[in-house]
Amino acid sequence: MQPIAVVTGASSGIGAATAVRLAGAGVGYHVILTARRADRIDAVAERIRAEGGSAQAHVLDVTDRAAVDAFADSLERCDVLVNNAGGAFGTETVAEADPADWRAMYEVNVLGTLNVTQALLPRLIASADGTVVVMGSTAGFVAYEGGGGYVVAKHGEHAIAATLRLELSGQPVRVIEIAPGMVRTDEFALNRYRGDSDRAAAVYAGVREPLTAEDIADTVTWTITRPSHVNVDLLVIRPRAQAAQHKVYREQ
Repeated sequence: MQPIAVVTGASSGIGAATAVRLAGAGVGYHVILTARRADRIDAVAERIRAEGGSAQAHVLDVTDRAAVDAFADSLERCDVLVNNAGGAFGTETVAEADPADWRAMYEVNVLGTLNVTQALLPRLIASADGTVVVMGSTAGFVAYEGGGGYVVAKHGEHAIAATLRLELSGQPVRVIEIAPGMVRTDEFALNRYRGDSDRAAAVYAGVREPLTAEDIADTVTWTITRPSHVNVDLLVIRPRAQAAQHKVYREQ
């Protein structure tokens, strides 16, 4: 029976690239893409099918627990869950931040991951060889100015992955955390800067090769396709130009 992988936040960026990679030749998962934008996930699913893969799209807001439970109930099985839905909103200081932005980041990054993981965990265990991937961030380890709400949310996701791994000890489910540094995608920085394309572009100014969504998708797929007894607990991935959160080489 073809294994099933659920990818949240699969409408663009890392989520879409991961869905394509997991469905591709040599991997061959039936991928269920979830996100709020039907047109986007429909397009990615169609691309996968056009390339000979197997995919379907399911509109889902991971912060809506009733909808998440209904989605889980619709699945006969689940072998892999990639918790990719998330995002950052705003760059204000702690003193000036809008609590609504912090709440939104916590709900999608932390509670969204919790909702989908809880709902699908019985099926992941029943698969006898399940994998949960949590898409974290280097922000989950190092704080930085203007990143308070996102840092809090990604610390929360890191805590979920670490705790779940302990609690599932002895069960046939791996828990993997991927923590990217600087990744250039079409929407992440643009959303963070509330549509200001100039400020979003400045994040990557002078950086010859920031990571791409495909780089992260390749990494996620590699961890998932290790032998069942191999668990990549935590993988931090940065571009060569980024030595640390605050240390980025920029060409003049």
